[in-house]
Amino acid sequence: MIIKVCGMREETNVREVEQLGADWMGFIFYPKSPRYVGEVLPFLPEKVKKVGIFVDEDVDRLFTLAKKNNLDILQLHGDESPEICKALRKKGFLVIKAFGVTAGDPFPSKLTKQYEGCCDYFLFDTRTDLYRGSGKKFGWELLSDYRGETPFLLSGGISPGDVEAVKTFLHPKCIGIDLNSGFEISPAMKNVQLLEKFIGAFR
Repeated sequence: MIIKVCGMREETNVREVEQLGADWMGFIFYPKSPRYVGEVLPFLPEKVKKVGIFVDEDVDRLFTLAKKNNLDILQLHGDESPEICKALRKKGFLVIKAFGVTAGDPFPSKLTKQYEGCCDYFLFDTRTDLYRGSGKKFGWELLSDYRGETPFLLSGGISPGDVEAVKTFLHPKCIGIDLNSGFEISPAMKNVQLLEKFIGAFR
C-alpha cells in the first residue's frame, strides 16, 4: 500500500518525514491553502515521489511549476476536466483526480465515470466548501459503491488512532492512503513521532 504524506512545506520537516518510509509526499501549490508552498520547494526530497496539488490552475503555469519543482505526480482538486487530465498525462506526468465525498449522500458514481481512462489514480476525500483538509471522515463505507477501474487513495480525516480501521478497510481498487491534517502540529508541520508510529504499525 502506498503511503502519501501531504501538505508538507518546511525543509527540516520534509527531511525528517522523508526518512520514515513514506512513498509519496504532497506539496500544495494552491495560494489560498494554509499549507501553500509558494513557487519553489525549499527542499526536493529524493526518496519519495513528489506530488504537486493544484486547484483549477492555469495549465501553462501548472507545467512551469511542475518542471521547476521536479514533480512526478499532479493531483487536481478543482473542476479540472477529463480533457485536462488527459493532456497532463500526455506530458509525461502521473495524474490524480480528487473527488469530495459527503457522508449521508450517494457516492458520486456518475462524476467518477467521466474520468475513467483519463487519470492514473483517484483520491477520495471529505467534501468541504474550501479546497483544504477538513480533518473529517466522510464514511468510508460509501466507497463500496465505487466500481470503477481506476485505483484510488483513501483520504479524509485519517488520524493516529485510525491505524487498525485503515488496515481493515478493504476495497479491490484501494492502493494507498493519504495522511495530512490528522498528523499536524500546525498547518504544514507534521508530528514526526506520530507519523513514525502510524507508519510502523500500518506496515
